[in-house]
Amino acid sequence: MIEREFIREKSKHLKIKEYLITIIPRTAGMGKVAIEKTPLGERITIEAVRPSIIIGRGGKSIADITTTLRTKFKLENPQIEVREIAVPALNAAVMANKIAFELERFGTARFKAIGYKTLQNIIQSGALGAEIKIGGRGVPGQRAQSWRFAAGYMKKCGQVALEQVDKAITGVNLHSGTVGVCVMIMPPTIKLPDRLTLKPVAQAAQAEVKK
Repeated sequence: MIEREFIREKSKHLKIKEYLITIIPRTAGMGKVAIEKTPLGERITIEAVRPSIIIGRGGKSIADITTTLRTKFKLENPQIEVREIAVPALNAAVMANKIAFELERFGTARFKAIGYKTLQNIIQSGALGAEIKIGGRGVPGQRAQSWRFAAGYMKKCGQVALEQVDKAITGVNLHSGTVGVCVMIMPPTIKLPDRLTLKPVAQAAQAEVKK
């Protein structure tokens, strides 16, 4: 029974996230959506580059979303909090949605320029590494149906890759077909277990003398 209740709750959270993605405009630059169950009700945290678009004039948009969550998804007391993303280029969800928006606007003919430009913006913002994958039936080409854009250092296995690498996947339906976008970013604040800090010779000698 506990397992079924857990699966039912996670399925509801997934449907809520999918609903928010469909109704919130891409121009808001929405990032991650976190749903947490508290004693007072469900707390929904939405990250966005432009929170004002989600909130709306006089809070009308956020009030409409709250009403829909209460009626459609049977949430007793949904509490929505919108947080502004300080550095959008270091947020994988924002970058993935941005690529999808530009593909909708310009088509897949410029997908290479879009991929390289986005990768450059991420690295210039201070990321240790980044990887972008654009693939699907809508990607032009005789052989390759998937293109990879990468720069810097990227962890792809282990605990660091699971917990600290920011990853986002989205898709866009075009006239030429469906295109999938995957973005992975290693932020500058990531803690690597194999990172070493070398002290200058003078400081090392002073430390030995103090010992």
